[in-house]
Amino acid sequence: MLVDTKNDLLVDLGLEGVENPTIQALLEGESRYLKDLRMNLSGMKRVKELNAKEQALMALAIANNEGNEVLETAFTSKAVEAGATKEEIAEALACTSLLSANNVLYRFRHFMGRESYDRMPAGLRMNIMTNPVLGKEFFELLSTAISAVNGCEMCIQSHEASLLKMGTSEKRVWASIRLSAIIVSLCKVVY
Repeated sequence: MLVDTKNDLLVDLGLEGVENPTIQALLEGESRYLKDLRMNLSGMKRVKELNAKEQALMALAIANNEGNEVLETAFTSKAVEAGATKEEIAEALACTSLLSANNVLYRFRHFMGRESYDRMPAGLRMNIMTNPVLGKEFFELLSTAISAVNGCEMCIQSHEASLLKMGTSEKRVWASIRLSAIIVSLCKVVY
């Protein structure tokens, strides 16, 4: 029954009883998408490339990037349950903010394609990237995922290249992008 699927999805997220017009419309329209969404999210539990803490922190960062306070609260709880510290949670949120700024600037440079803009200094403070609490590799992975969500081709390519130089597998990169896509879709339904 579709109501059970919706309830199971919300229980999985620790959000029992959350209701909104989108969920209601999906239920009333008997949309099987609720089942797809739950299966997509629960399927991430079987992904070996990202552990539970990394998944929760990445989901938190993407929910924050999307401005979804309901899911941000849910994934903060999941991150704590998975062993994330306050510093790691704060850094995942800070990464979202920093990358949002970088994505605007570098996407503009890419769209314009003018050497004059490419030569101008970014002028953005990015000290958090030098010695991240989350570790350089995971910070780069978060940066890649956020940049993918924000559609910054230059940033995606730069961060992915850094990850590959560090020895990160393409499967790990793909798992992070897949999780980010699922969280963005979840943000459209659960809010």
